[in-house]
Amino acid sequence: MTGSPELGKYILDHISAEEDFLTELDRETNLNILGARMLSGHLQGKILSMLSSMITPMNILEIGTFTGYSAICLAQGLKPGGHLHTFEVNDELEHIAGKYFRKAGLNDVIIQHAGDALHLVPGMDLQFELVFIDGDKREYPAYYEMAFGKVPVGGYIIADNTLWNGKILEEPEPNDEQTKGILAFNEMVKNDHRVEKVILPIRDGMTIIRKTSE
Repeated sequence: MTGSPELGKYILDHISAEEDFLTELDRETNLNILGARMLSGHLQGKILSMLSSMITPMNILEIGTFTGYSAICLAQGLKPGGHLHTFEVNDELEHIAGKYFRKAGLNDVIIQHAGDALHLVPGMDLQFELVFIDGDKREYPAYYEMAFGKVPVGGYIIADNTLWNGKILEEPEPNDEQTKGILAFNEMVKNDHRVEKVILPIRDGMTIIRKTSE
C-alpha cells in the first residue's frame, strides 16, 4: 500500500538499513519457502521493531512465526530479561526460524512453540504487553478474544493483513473463510469500546490496538 514501485524504493532508501541476517532470511524464504509473500519484509519489520521499542514489553506473544522475520524485529524492543513467545502450526518452518534467531543473537529470548496458539496460550501463566497476530486469517476473531485476556490495560495488540489485498471491500465468496475471518475481526475491533485502534495502510494493512479497559 505504498503506491508506485518508485515510491516504495524511495521509502526503503530513506529508512534504517536492513540487518544482514534479515536480508539473508528474506532471500532464503523467497527461494525455498512456499508462500514467501507472508514474510514481513524490511519496511514492516522496521515499523514492528520501532513499535516494540516504544512499548518496551517484558513479554511478547506472536501468533504465526512463519520463518521468523517479524519475531526478530519485535524482539529487538524487549526489556532486558524479556521474552517473545512465538507460535507456528507448521513445524517444518521451525528449523529455518531457529537458525535466524541464532544468527540475530536472540535464540535465548525468542521461545518457539509448535502448535495451535488457541490451544496452548490459554494455559500460559503470563501477561503480554504486546501481541502480534499473523496466523490463520479464519481464526482472527478467536485470536483477538484470547489475546485480549492476556494483555494488561495499556498493552497493545497488532494484527497484520487487515486490509487483505482490498478484499474487505467486496462481498466474500461463500467458501472464502479467510476473508470472512478478516471482516469479522475488523468489525469486532471497530465495535470494541475497550480499545483504541487505528489501521495503517502499510503493505496489506496493519491494525494497532491499545487496550484501555477490561
